[in-house]
Amino acid sequence: MTRGLQAVLLAGGLGTRISEETGARPKPMIEIGGKPILWHIMKIYSAFGVRDFVVCLGYKGYVIKEYFANYFLHTSDVTLDLRRDKVTVHKKGGEPWRVTLVDTGPETLTGGRLKRVRGHLGRGPFFMTYGDGLADVDLKALLAAHRSAKALATLTAVRAPTRFGVLDLAGGKVRRFKEKMPQDAGWINGGFAVLEPRALDYIAGDDTPWETTPVERLAQEGRLAAYKHDGFWLPMDTLRDKNRLEELWASGRAPWKTWK
Repeated sequence: MTRGLQAVLLAGGLGTRISEETGARPKPMIEIGGKPILWHIMKIYSAFGVRDFVVCLGYKGYVIKEYFANYFLHTSDVTLDLRRDKVTVHKKGGEPWRVTLVDTGPETLTGGRLKRVRGHLGRGPFFMTYGDGLADVDLKALLAAHRSAKALATLTAVRAPTRFGVLDLAGGKVRRFKEKMPQDAGWINGGFAVLEPRALDYIAGDDTPWETTPVERLAQEGRLAAYKHDGFWLPMDTLRDKNRLEELWASGRAPWKTWK
């Protein structure tokens, strides 16, 4: 089922809401458990059988290029024989991935980045997501839902995360404090989408966010589907989110770790 499927990862944004971490590296390279969050996302897809990745670069994209160009240095033990100019890799930590890194421009918006990598895509449907969110989405079910809907694009609908508890007030007193539950929130676009190449025709150019005019037009024409995901989903928008993901990983209970 997964033969030939690709995943496009949007990894070019500035990440201004987590500027504590993005001064020297792009947001997708912020580490969770010693590995970039981009690596975690790729492992999610790889566990499903996706091996071909197209990464849309922008802000400090060279950091991502360097990481993959020197992947063995980052993930394996090595011996450097400086006299013989020889590198011996021990306990190789490689992955069965083909990674295409495309500089899509520092100011290009999400739709523009997708349009710029069209030449690296095949003729069939492809996965697409953002380089800063983790989830335990059932990718097999997502792809099946997309094919069943015969849509040009299928989004994963997730519950909006609630960051604050709710106060039930009466006059100047609190009658009840309630930690707001996910089911109280509405559905939002959680990334982890499936797109047909023709969906990229709805993108005008570099200044087009994928999340506005393109998806609005697709919805109006009945060509946009949604796959509801009630499981784990968390975007790394803030340092608090990053710390939460770190805690989950360190506990050995990271919900997005679907690989062995």
